[in-house]
This record gives sequence, C-alpha cells and structure tokens, in this order.
Amino acid sequence: MTISDATEEFLLYLGSVRGFSENTVLSYRNDLAQFMQMPHIGAQTDIGAVKTEQLRQCIGVLSREKRAAASINRFIAAVRSLFAYCKKSHHIQTNPALELKTVKNPKRLPRFMTGAEVDKLCAAPATNELLWEKRDRALFEMFYSSGCRVSEMASLMLADFSSDYSSVIVTGKGRKDRRVYFEADAQNALAAYLADRRERFGDADTEKALFVNQHGKKLTVRGIAYIISRYSGVEGTNRHVSPHAFRHTFATAMLTGGADVRLVQELLGHSSISTTQRYTHVTTDHMIEMYNKAHPHGGGKGR
Repeated sequence: MTISDATEEFLLYLGSVRGFSENTVLSYRNDLAQFMQMPHIGAQTDIGAVKTEQLRQCIGVLSREKRAAASINRFIAAVRSLFAYCKKSHHIQTNPALELKTVKNPKRLPRFMTGAEVDKLCAAPATNELLWEKRDRALFEMFYSSGCRVSEMASLMLADFSSDYSSVIVTGKGRKDRRVYFEADAQNALAAYLADRRERFGDADTEKALFVNQHGKKLTVRGIAYIISRYSGVEGTNRHVSPHAFRHTFATAMLTGGADVRLVQELLGHSSISTTQRYTHVTTDHMIEMYNKAHPHGGGKGR
C-alpha cells in the first residue's frame, strides 16, 4: 500500500469511525501532505518500506525550515497516528514511528499588562464609546479582579453569584469548581452594568447568563474576544491583548503584591503548582529590568 492510499484510508477512518471534526481531519491532512512531499519520501512510496531514519530526516527538514516546535510536534503526532493505524490494520509489520521523539518546546513567559495599561483599557469603554460602555467596563474589571479564563467568564450565570456580587463559583478545567472574588471596582462596575441591562431589556430580559450581547443573548467566548480586540486595537489603546492577558496580569499582580503562590494557584484553578510558578519568573524578570533601569550603575536612564 502506498503512503498516499494509506493516508486517505486513515483520514476516512478519523472522520467516519472516530467522529473527528472536519477541522481536525483537515489538520491531519495538511500535516500528512507535508510528509508525502518530503524529498526522500514521496506519496507513492510503499508505506511498509519506510524506515525510522527517514522519519527522523523529515523532522530535520522542518527544523532547517525553522518551523515552530509546536508545528513540528503536531507533524510528528500526525505521522505517529498514521503508522499506528497502519500497524493496527496490518498494512505494516513493524511501526517505524514508535521511536520518534518530539522536539523540546521552548517555554515562553506569559504576556501581561502593566498597572497603567490595565487602567487605560478598563477606562476605554467610557472614552471610546465603541460598543456597550457599562457592560464592557464590567467585563474588563471582572477579568482583572478574578483571573478567570475567558471560557469561565462566558459561562458565568447570575444565580452563581454571592448576594453582594463579591464572589462567584466558576467551573474550570476538569470540571473543577472554585470560588473567585471581585474587589470594589469590579463590584461597582458590575452593579452599573446590571442596572443598565435592566433599563435596556426590562421584563424581556430572561437570559440567565451574566454577560449578554446588545440583543440580550448570551455572550460567547468569541464575542468576548471581539470586545477586547476592539478596545485594545487601533480604535482603543492600540496595544492588542488577548482575553488571557487579563489572567496573566492578575497572577503577576497578586504575586508582585506578596500573595502566596499556593493561594494564587487556588484562585487560578491550576492543578499543578509548577504552572503557577511561571509567574514568579515573570515578576523576578520584571524586578531585574526595573532595577537595571533605575540603578545609577545599571545602564538605564537613572544613570
């Protein structure tokens, strides 16, 4: 069986038997198309003749093209899956992809906003009048105050809040519930939004979700991302940020302010303390940068 024939059979299996989405199958197709286009492979090669060393050469080709580690690892996963399927289907006797190892993905420190940048973004709805001022101010303040993921924010229901709106139960990854908290600015912004929402929709407001669009329907994750992109784009602060930047900023601010790392872990809903500890590196790097700028012998403007 040729690699091309095996690939088509495998992709059909993913879509019809495994029930993978069209986008997922397309992703596999794109990666395996790259595999068949490798100069030392070829679509018409007998898949049973492929050796481990040839597969390693593919990784070398992608590395020389300076592909991102995540892209190379996705390619490796697709090739592994193809050969595992062929072994299970008895198209090959041995699996040459078993010894393939993924490449190391360099750790990137999370991007976060400074206090001044957060203040500017939270004030943007009142000054720019792009969408819905009170809702958007409440959304930004609550992101910054709680460290919620965007999916968690989109899922907030009115019934989940405490009576004074100072905290709420959210369901995070792994369907784990935790309580997050909102400080005074967020509570005040939320109260102003809810009052404005009642004025807009009155008795017709039957949506139980906290954040709604201008038609009174629940805001989606994509809708929230769109709102943030409008206010952080050229019409607003002109410093684009993602919804996750609020979460990074919350964690960084808490640790910089002296909060215990395990408390921050609990507030963020991290299952591993090592995930939270990434932010200690951010705060340390930031302090070193500020030190070098400010100290007379640091080489910065303070010299």
